[in-house]
Amino acid sequence: MQKRFMSIWFRNPRTDWFIRRQPYLAAIPFVLSSLDHGRMVVTAANVLAQLQGITFGMTVADARAIFPSLQVLDDKPELSIKLLTGLAEWCIRFTPVIGIDLPDGLMLDVTGCAHLWGGEKEYLSEIHNRFKHLGYAVNIAIAYTIGTAWAIARYGQNNFIIESGGQTTALLPLPPSSLRIETAIAERLEKLGLRQISNFIGIPRPSLRRRFGQELLQQLDKALGHEEEAVIPVTPIEPYQERLPCLEPIVTATGIEIALKRLLDVLCKRLQKEEKGIRGAALKCYRVDGKIEKIEIGTNRPTCNSKHLYKLFEIKIDSIEPALGIELFTLDALKVEELSIIQEKLWENSGGLDDIGLSELLDRISGKIGAGNIHRYIPDEHYWPERSFKAASSINEPLQTTWKIDRPRPLQILSKPELIDVTAPIPDYPPMNFRYKGKLHKITKADGPERIEQEWWLQQGQHRDYYAVEDEEGHRYWLFRLGHYDVSKSYQWFIHGFFA
Repeated sequence: MQKRFMSIWFRNPRTDWFIRRQPYLAAIPFVLSSLDHGRMVVTAANVLAQLQGITFGMTVADARAIFPSLQVLDDKPELSIKLLTGLAEWCIRFTPVIGIDLPDGLMLDVTGCAHLWGGEKEYLSEIHNRFKHLGYAVNIAIAYTIGTAWAIARYGQNNFIIESGGQTTALLPLPPSSLRIETAIAERLEKLGLRQISNFIGIPRPSLRRRFGQELLQQLDKALGHEEEAVIPVTPIEPYQERLPCLEPIVTATGIEIALKRLLDVLCKRLQKEEKGIRGAALKCYRVDGKIEKIEIGTNRPTCNSKHLYKLFEIKIDSIEPALGIELFTLDALKVEELSIIQEKLWENSGGLDDIGLSELLDRISGKIGAGNIHRYIPDEHYWPERSFKAASSINEPLQTTWKIDRPRPLQILSKPELIDVTAPIPDYPPMNFRYKGKLHKITKADGPERIEQEWWLQQGQHRDYYAVEDEEGHRYWLFRLGHYDVSKSYQWFIHGFFA
């Protein structure tokens, strides 16, 4: 399929932006200004001001001398790039590849998009009308190359759709500046009487290079298609993305559900062929008013089960507000992993962490209570109890070591042991009672001590002697004494965990 590019030129982007926010400005001449070397200089003028002879670069004092009642507004720094970025993101409904063409344009790769609107003429007309409705005056052109589309949008007269192979003919009557060359080169060509591309396109290339430099030839080659040029998208395209434009805006939950099911079926079939599965996905709904509604889901293991993925999205569909209607749906696979199919053993019972049903159940629970509320922990190679386990990166992360089960461990372990007051016989008897958070606990049963030391390569403190104790109310605790008992020195006791 041959490439097709669209250039959108905003004739007065910044002044149109001000008019959208302050409609009364549409009826009066006004300019934007900023300080330049101690003088206030015109940085943009609306159409009515331009008709009075006020142009870019003129001082505000001179502009007011021409038109005394001229309205002067302060220009906003970085307005152009912010405005074009926003417009580029809005244009995602027409094509996924949109680049910013500073200072006043957008460049779109529209290859294979026009047929969705019934052809390039209808496609161009729809985009033009939408921008007009938004309040922006634009010129739009479609061509086989970026250079030709850019030139026709700014200097074309009648035909704004250039068929493949017609770029040379379309460029011939245009001025040299239409090739996107430096102003100095364009002025030099004008002074020599080469006021149209047709005047110098036939001159031998060595002569042009010697007189005007390599840039002129390079830009000419780009416009004619002899040198490739690509659009750099303002929003990177997800490698796994599906789009569904709508002929009529969707305003109902049923319509959203149908669109989501269709996108999931297509994306899952594509990933299944590549033996990949989804770990995270996002549905974006582009509304007619320019706003974007977005919902995301995540899974514990890669999957291509579209029905399961739909159930995860279904919980969040009610949060989507279609307003005047949604005209484009996109489904992005944010995280994709290799799909590993686990072979079941006929002579063993199925289940455990490898059970797909378990991971799908956890996915649905996560969708309701939040993914951050479900954790899996695995043993870690440390002696200190608070460091002897860690959070698993996934539900099927393999164990690197085994759980310590030779001695009982409390169900709840404090991340940081808390200091307590203890009464204990000497030298290594279990404690008789302890006070925790102002409450005195009388110990009726105790087991220990169990000595736990640091790894020799970490050795950051004294060893610990742990005791499992039970108070008179039947509650069980895990206490430890820090270091060796020494009658001549003070020693400390800590509470570290609670048994069920």
